[in-house]
Amino acid sequence: MEIVNRIENKLLHRVEIDFQWKHPKQSTPSRQAVIEMVRGLEPGDDLSLVVVKNCSTRFGMAMTTGRAYVYTSKEAMAVEPAYIHKRHEALHGGAGDADDSEGGEA
Repeated sequence: MEIVNRIENKLLHRVEIDFQWKHPKQSTPSRQAVIEMVRGLEPGDDLSLVVVKNCSTRFGMAMTTGRAYVYTSKEAMAVEPAYIHKRHEALHGGAGDADDSEGGEA
């Protein structure tokens, strides 16, 4: 994985990383694999504080590009939309029961 651009956003208490990952003769990496790779680029960070957005692989190219945000705390992650939190919790196994509570009348 290669860092294309790295910005420290002190106002939002996060590091913004634009990356590209060349993966010849391999399948497209999962979101979890990308999060773990970003964690390796920013040592000492907790997996639960890394959010990956705008991740895309172009057809016919073995290269994935995207943007990752590494937050300093859970409170700083409050700026992310609710769907990002839900997707993020699902990756870490925390939202398994949340889907059962929605829907139908009692």
